[in-house]
Amino acid sequence: MNKIILSLLLTFSINCFSQTQAEINQKAYDIYDKADKNLNTVYQQILIKYKSDKLFVENLKKSQRIWITFRDAEMDMKYPNYPNYYYGSIQPTCRAIYLTELTESRIKNLTIWLNGIEEGDVCSGSVKTN
Repeated sequence: MNKIILSLLLTFSINCFSQTQAEINQKAYDIYDKADKNLNTVYQQILIKYKSDKLFVENLKKSQRIWITFRDAEMDMKYPNYPNYYYGSIQPTCRAIYLTELTESRIKNLTIWLNGIEEGDVCSGSVKTN
């Protein structure tokens, strides 16, 4: 009897949490989309905060275009489009996870222009101090 109950519980637990690979892939891309939207928000906020510094804004835009090129090249390097090669059904999830990592790293790097740095940092460059 205990074995039957245990089997039923395990079956119920597995079925409750099971997902198709397509659902897992979609969830991973949903997480990436959220990070991408967050990056765009941070970018827009920096543009607003520094709008009076035309040279900075020009360089920020240039940096972002180059970063996008870098991100795409990183993805091509990590997941090359080899002819006649199949990474498997999990590849979209892996791609989305890596895209999210790259995007979150960019957000972290850009956020200092929003949060500023402590006064006295002699290497602050264009970052405003608090």
